[in-house]
Amino acid sequence: MFSSIRIRLPLSYLAVIILAMGLSGFLLLSFLERYFLQATEDSLITQAQITAQALIPGAISTGPPGDVPAERADRVSIYNTIQQQQSDNLSLQTENLLLPGEELAPGEADLTYLADASLQFSAQLETRIRILDAQGVVLVDSRQEEQGINLQADPLVAQALTGQYASRTDQSGPEAAMYLALPTLVDNQLVGVVYLSQPLDDITTVLRDLRTRWLLSTAIALLLSGIVGLMLSRAIAKPLRQLTEAAGAVARGQFDQQVPVRSKNEIGRLSRTFNEMTARLQAARQMQTDFVANVSHELRTPLTTVKGVVETLRDGAVDDLEVRDQFLESLETETDRLIRLVNNLLTLSRADSEALNLRRESSDLTGLIQATIARLATQAATKGLTLKMEPGSQTPPVWFDPDRIEQVLVNLLDNAIKYSKPGGTVTVSVAAGPDQSALVQVRDEGIGIPPEDLPRIGQRFYRADRARSRAKGGSGLGLAIAQALILAHGGQLWLESQEGQGTVVSFTLPAS
Repeated sequence: MFSSIRIRLPLSYLAVIILAMGLSGFLLLSFLERYFLQATEDSLITQAQITAQALIPGAISTGPPGDVPAERADRVSIYNTIQQQQSDNLSLQTENLLLPGEELAPGEADLTYLADASLQFSAQLETRIRILDAQGVVLVDSRQEEQGINLQADPLVAQALTGQYASRTDQSGPEAAMYLALPTLVDNQLVGVVYLSQPLDDITTVLRDLRTRWLLSTAIALLLSGIVGLMLSRAIAKPLRQLTEAAGAVARGQFDQQVPVRSKNEIGRLSRTFNEMTARLQAARQMQTDFVANVSHELRTPLTTVKGVVETLRDGAVDDLEVRDQFLESLETETDRLIRLVNNLLTLSRADSEALNLRRESSDLTGLIQATIARLATQAATKGLTLKMEPGSQTPPVWFDPDRIEQVLVNLLDNAIKYSKPGGTVTVSVAAGPDQSALVQVRDEGIGIPPEDLPRIGQRFYRADRARSRAKGGSGLGLAIAQALILAHGGQLWLESQEGQGTVVSFTLPAS
């Protein structure tokens, strides 16, 4: 089930979304929680210092080590914005305190006078404030619940009584709260402790709301990514399934398979490549079928002739010397035809398998052309044709197999002689081609090739109905062999023809 791309792709999308949202949510919520708690602590420190200065003339409250006032002010400002209150929300109404300008007597390091003081805190303030003396006894409690109780057993109070700042965040109970104990000094002598606590309901509410929103956004992201993943996996899996089915059909021998191309992406390019492959396979299969049929047809004609001659000779014609010589000459002609056909097929087979084993050498291409023309001059003369090489033809040095190039020239000149009109001229020219290659052209003034047949000229066993009929001889392999040999040399061969005006066959040979 999970091996299917339609399942694995959406699941991978969901896994990435869960990982990304989970990590980002954890980091964001952790950062906000630390930031809010630090802002709350800074706010409590500010409130503790204001309280100490308001109640104890000349008092100095010791804050946490390394505290930076500017940064703390920024955090307190942001926290107070969230709380919708400012530090001036702390308002104190005092009675029975020292008069303005009155100070503690020298050596007086206790705050017992606060026990008779009457304090009223603003109702807007949620912070609980307790003032403790140097022994840890509660002198003032904003909630008026613990006056006279000794809190020295409290770890925060015990640490503050040693002159050290102490704080604690308690989130384990039903009500989360932050506790802070700030030692108070007068003339560098500990006179008491300002002990504050504040519930964290606002922070808890904000974090809970953020967590809910984060979970909701995660669920929406998962839903959308799941839908997108399913659509994408379907868009990918459907053409892949079609390709798989078509490939299976090709494996069973059905080469006519085509798959629809719906896009220009990698899947679309794969589909187009598959269609091109099956088209070529189908063409190759058809070519193979045609090749077998053509070979069978080409072999059947001479074999039938040989069989008929042998049967005639066996029936008594062998006793007539004149008839026997004619039949033996016919046998020799058909045997030569079979040998040429087999040799041509062997050459094409070696060319297809790149096993021609060319014996290249730096040879005289112009001299080879002149020798080939002289070899076929008698054949051209019997048809009243002039076979010549264009004057001034020159060729750059080329590296080729003389025997194979001679075979190419013989095939091209033989075709030109067969399909030229009597009294015409067959001309061979040599010149410098592109990239210092040698360009050879065989030009005749024959019947030409019909436009509809020109694209198929060079296919094995193909002959145009009028220009390549069997009445003129040949098997339709000459041009195919010439093209294969030129390609094996790294050159190119092409035809230009107009019906009734002649044909020009050109080929190139790379420079040495």
